[in-house]
Amino acid sequence: MAAMREMLGNSYLFGANAPFIEALYESWLRDPADVEPRWRDYFDELQRLDQGAADVSHFEVQERFARLARERRAGAPAVVAGRPQLGEKQFAVLQLITAYRILGGRHADIDPLKRREKPAIPELDPSFYGLAEADMETVYNTGTLAGPREMKLKDLLRFLKDTYSRTVGVEYMHITDMAQKRWVQERLESIRSTPSYDAEYRKHLLERLTAAETLEKYLHTRFVGQKRFSLEGGESLIPQLDHLLQAAGKAGVQELVIGMAHRGRINVLVNTMGKMPKDLFAEFEGRHGDDLLAGDVKYHQGFSSNIMTPGGPMHVTLAFNPSHLEIVNPVVEGSVRARQHRRRDFTGDQVLPVLIHGDAAFAGQGVNMETFEMAQTRGYGTGGTVHLVVNNQVGFTCSDLRDARSTLYCTDIAKMLEIPIFHVNGDDPEAVCLVTEIALDYRMKFHKDVVVDLVCYRRLGHNEQDEPMVTQPLMYKTIAKLPTTRQLYAGRLAKAGAMAESGGDEMVANIRKALDGGHHTNKTVLSSYKPPFEIDWSQYKSGKWNERDDTRLPLGTLKMLGERITFVPDTFKLHPAVQRIVDNRRLMAQGKLPLDWGMAEHLAFATLLDEGYSIRLSGQDSGRGTFFHRHAVLHDQNREKWDQGTYVPLQHVSDKQGDFVVIDSLLSEEAVMGFEFGYSTSAPNELVIWEGQFGDFANGAQVVIDQFIASGEAKWGRLCGLTLMLPHGYEGQGPEHSSARIERYLQLCADYNMQVCVPATPVQLYYLLRRQMVRPFRKPLILFTPKSLLRHKESASPLEEFATDRFKPVNEDWEAKDINPDNVKRVVFCSGKVYYDLRAERKASGLKDLPLARIAQLYPFPHDDFQAQIERYKKAAEIVWCQEEPRNQGAWHRIQHYLERHLLPHQKLIYAGRDSSASPAAGYKSLHDRQQKELVRLALSVGVVSRADGIK
Repeated sequence: MAAMREMLGNSYLFGANAPFIEALYESWLRDPADVEPRWRDYFDELQRLDQGAADVSHFEVQERFARLARERRAGAPAVVAGRPQLGEKQFAVLQLITAYRILGGRHADIDPLKRREKPAIPELDPSFYGLAEADMETVYNTGTLAGPREMKLKDLLRFLKDTYSRTVGVEYMHITDMAQKRWVQERLESIRSTPSYDAEYRKHLLERLTAAETLEKYLHTRFVGQKRFSLEGGESLIPQLDHLLQAAGKAGVQELVIGMAHRGRINVLVNTMGKMPKDLFAEFEGRHGDDLLAGDVKYHQGFSSNIMTPGGPMHVTLAFNPSHLEIVNPVVEGSVRARQHRRRDFTGDQVLPVLIHGDAAFAGQGVNMETFEMAQTRGYGTGGTVHLVVNNQVGFTCSDLRDARSTLYCTDIAKMLEIPIFHVNGDDPEAVCLVTEIALDYRMKFHKDVVVDLVCYRRLGHNEQDEPMVTQPLMYKTIAKLPTTRQLYAGRLAKAGAMAESGGDEMVANIRKALDGGHHTNKTVLSSYKPPFEIDWSQYKSGKWNERDDTRLPLGTLKMLGERITFVPDTFKLHPAVQRIVDNRRLMAQGKLPLDWGMAEHLAFATLLDEGYSIRLSGQDSGRGTFFHRHAVLHDQNREKWDQGTYVPLQHVSDKQGDFVVIDSLLSEEAVMGFEFGYSTSAPNELVIWEGQFGDFANGAQVVIDQFIASGEAKWGRLCGLTLMLPHGYEGQGPEHSSARIERYLQLCADYNMQVCVPATPVQLYYLLRRQMVRPFRKPLILFTPKSLLRHKESASPLEEFATDRFKPVNEDWEAKDINPDNVKRVVFCSGKVYYDLRAERKASGLKDLPLARIAQLYPFPHDDFQAQIERYKKAAEIVWCQEEPRNQGAWHRIQHYLERHLLPHQKLIYAGRDSSASPAAGYKSLHDRQQKELVRLALSVGVVSRADGIK
């Protein structure tokens, strides 16, 4: 009913109320007596106002399907009794319309190879509902169809096939939001899914197809055998992207960020992004600049350009991407979120993410599910993503699709978001552009993800050195006989009289001429436009490690900020345990108590916010803190609604402060960390932090750490200041709750690519966090944070130290003034929590002149500071490295040669720690305690521990 659709579209009934109203409406359709009188009168009035036929209950349609199927199996007649007022035939027609909306795509002509027969779907056959040939000339009401209200059955059948079963197949009936479902129906049915572009635009589409095909053939003959991961067979991606960019610009999008894997990337770089062909050819010839330490292969490269659109210039970025398929997706989402934040684009209307997937990777990579799950959350939403799937129907060299996935379509994972999925034949570029345009409009209207499945093929092998006939003989016999998409479309235009038969050849000649000259093949690229909101990264590229690392502030400023972040409104009732923490922090801010880790972190955040920096902290349970230590988000114990009653003190530091965002993330490591990496690469003035619930949990995001955080600068020149907070320390909690795998990060360190730090006091954490932003330097910071030290009485720092000190990579013994260097025979170096165990044992044993020094920065290794300690105790014969981790883990292997480099001739280096182990830590508390006690004792026993010893 039109009136019902209008009702569902108004502001009161839209959104969360719509399913409730629709359920009432369904009940009223079945039996008006089932609903309350006021609702019965309301629906009766809607029925009176509507000019069309009476609506049909979806529940009844579904029930009819089930009954028909049962009766057919039992051999019963096909026709069953329907509602008397509808008429049996009329009801059957409405069922047929619903069937095409749900299942019509299964019969769509979306495969250019036509390898499979259409499946038998009885529900798409009019006879399934008792409709015969004699009914074809009968006129029926079309119900909610977005077309003529009445049609002959034969015309209606053609209408439905045109809309749902030609070169476009669509899935949208799984969407429960009626407004969205009706919107898709209206867009498709009102035009029968049929494009209507004029002759000039059709020739433009052919020119874009020609550019795509000609580039591939040009590279294939000029650079024989070189890998490029050809787009041949999927050339419609280029006019599709062109159409998307132009339509997005017209819709008001000002920035667009693309993520894609290597298939077709070179083609996109040249024909969409506007990379100069001469620069691409130089890379094929092995020539490159010296601005990158390592560089990367051609089909991993990113690019940025400015494109002219009907809405004005649009800045377009193609993100850098490693060979780990789909991992770039959350990175793009994070980059988009940062750009939206910079523009204050809170609805996502100005910055659009576009992700281009492969069919097998889309179905197979778990990071897609994680990224989808973030799409509608408060902390990670970007207003919807346009997903384009380059579906070449073969996963790498998978020879049988029964081995590729368990779902019908590679896109079925997207149904979890209840979004429309458009399947389209890649050999019909006009249909490709039409559904892409509809997909964009859906995204811009509803701010949700949307998927376009470009069904095509792969004319060559996985790469240009691969022989696909080995595993796909049947498919490639078909491909060998198939004209290219450009040839088919050129013939189609010539036949329609849209251009001369020679027009296609002229386009090929023009594109080849441009390639020969190394010139642009995309006329929409702007060469001298400077986009607004552009970031100047040059200021961060020439800094030194210790440049401007004095981050001290006056004591008065610290007290003032401490007072503000411990203020809680009088009407806000805290939990008693949290109230005690806040009360103690208030005393810490006044200098009456030493600061613990939670307060030191808050004070660092407050000072940065007050200076105009923004802060973004995300991770599992980050608002409260895994170990009940942070409480950045306070909760009113008297709240009456689940989505009210929170207070964030760090959002009330000053009138002109930066933004403070703290997010309790979904239970994902890979996608969330990838998101935060992407965010940090577009937000150099924000302190971006990802926190592990336990440090080991970062294992689930190892691809992000290896391929982006550690190597992004060396490969692509991409700077970022992302901070990883990884709780670390051996407290007898078992393998997964002890070690954050320090060794893995140190193994990735080279070329001064990142910082690896293990602070042991709150004041050191404070200075590390401030230094990360205040220095004109942007490198990832791997920060190993404590667990038991969060409330350790000795691990606290007086407020005065926050105003008078700075971060120290090497910290001398706290009792250094009481130690006579001439009497020292052994010096113990360590990092983190074990220092307090060593100190307690030294005190209990009454040991004298045995200094304990802490190395707080493991990389870049502080050579000068370490050398100063060696010189201070130059008479010592034994230098000990003590760690809690097993010998084959922790920092030992990575820093051993650093330590040895500074030893004096008479000194020897000794290891004190657990023996090598396949597990990060013992699972038995008693075993842990024995090992911990023994390694501490041996570290302090002069002359006892040999270099080869370890603790079993």
